Amino acid sequence: MDRPSTVERSLREAAPHEIFDVIRSTIEDRHRARAVELLLADYSMTRLQPVEVLPHTRPPVPVHDSAPGRAFGAQEPHCVHDRSASAVTVHLPVSVRGDRLGILSVTLPAAGGDKPAPAVLEDLQECADALAHEVVVVERDTDLFLQARRAERLTLAAEMQWQLLPGRSCARPEYSLGAQLEPAYAIFGDCFDWSASADDLYVTVSNGMGEGIDAALLTNLAINALRNARRAGLSISDQAVLADQAVYGQYRGSQYLSTLLFRFHLPTGHVEIIDAGSPKVWLVRSGVVEPIELEAQMPLGMFEDTAYASQHFQVEAGDRLLFISDGVYDALSPGGEKYSLRALAASINSTRLLPAAQVPRVMLQELLGHRGSGPATDDSLVMCLDWHGSTRQP
Repeated sequence: MDRPSTVERSLREAAPHEIFDVIRSTIEDRHRARAVELLLADYSMTRLQPVEVLPHTRPPVPVHDSAPGRAFGAQEPHCVHDRSASAVTVHLPVSVRGDRLGILSVTLPAAGGDKPAPAVLEDLQECADALAHEVVVVERDTDLFLQARRAERLTLAAEMQWQLLPGRSCARPEYSLGAQLEPAYAIFGDCFDWSASADDLYVTVSNGMGEGIDAALLTNLAINALRNARRAGLSISDQAVLADQAVYGQYRGSQYLSTLLFRFHLPTGHVEIIDAGSPKVWLVRSGVVEPIELEAQMPLGMFEDTAYASQHFQVEAGDRLLFISDGVYDALSPGGEKYSLRALAASINSTRLLPAAQVPRVMLQELLGHRGSGPATDDSLVMCLDWHGSTRQP
C-alpha cells in the first residue's frame, strides 16, 4: 500500500493557517532555499497575491508579463537565473485537477546551471501539488487563503456568489473547463456550476435577474435546488422542474432565473440540453465558429408548474463550446454602441489556441476594452469547454 509522503503527513497534521509555513520550512530544510513564497490568483485572475496575514503589505504580481504569471499561464515550472546573486528562482503552478490556484516561488542557490537538477524540480513540484490539495481542504477552516485572493474588497453579493462556485477551471482526460465572472469584485446574478461522475458531466450556466443581494439570493436558491435534484439522481428535466418550483414558490413569478443545463455522457459525447433562458452557446468545430440554436423554454420560476423537455446534441473530439451570458452581448461602449455578435465571434476566434482555463479571462478583458473603465451595468459570464473525446475503448 502506498503511504502518504512525509510532506503530505506534515500538511495534514498542521493547523489550517500554518500549512504554508510547513511547506516553506520543508523546502528550506531539503534544498537550502533562500526564499519561499506562495502567490494566489485574485478573483479577477489578473494578479497573483502574496499570502500573508492582514493587513497585506507586499504588492501583488501581475499575471501578464511576469515570471510567476508565465508559470501560471503555461501551468509548467518556470526558472529565472540571477547570475549576480548566484541564485535561481523556480515558479511552480499550484493547481488541483486543473483548477489554477496560484504559484509557489522558490529561490535556490545556483548550482552551476540555469535551472535546478530534475530531481529537485520534481520534488518541488510534488510539494506544490501537496500544498494545492491542502489549500482547498483548509479553506473550510481558515480565511487566510481566501483573504489573500482579494486585491480589493468584495461586495456582499459577490462574496455569496464566489462561495457558491465549484472552482474556476477543472480538467479530466475527456474535457477541460474554465469560467470567469465580471465584475469580479461586484458580481451579483450570474453563476456557473459543474459536477462529474464516472459517466456524466453536468454543467449549468445561470443569469439571475435583479441586482445586488436580491440577485445573489435568487441565484443561491436556484443553484442549490438544482444541486439537490442532481444529487438525488434526477434527470436534467426533473432538475429544471424542481428548481423552477423552488424559485416560483419563493417569488411567485416576480423574480426568475435564465439557465442552461447540460449533461455530457462522457463515454459517447452525447449531450442532453435544456435551454431555460438567455445564456447562449457557441460551437467552434474545425475552425468554424457558429452559435448552437436551441429551443428556448421558460426561465426557472417565471410560471407555476412549467414542464421542461431536453434537446440533444453530439460533441466531437476537438470541439470547443462557449457559454456566454447576456451581460456580454448587451455590453455598451461609452458611446452607447452594443458589443456586436461579429466582435464576439472575432474574440472567440482569436482565443482558439488558448487552453480552456485561459479563454474566459481573455475574452472578458477584450469586452472590458469595448465597455471602458466605468462601472458595469450587468454581470458578464464566459465559460469554455474543450471536448477531447472519450478515452475508453468501445
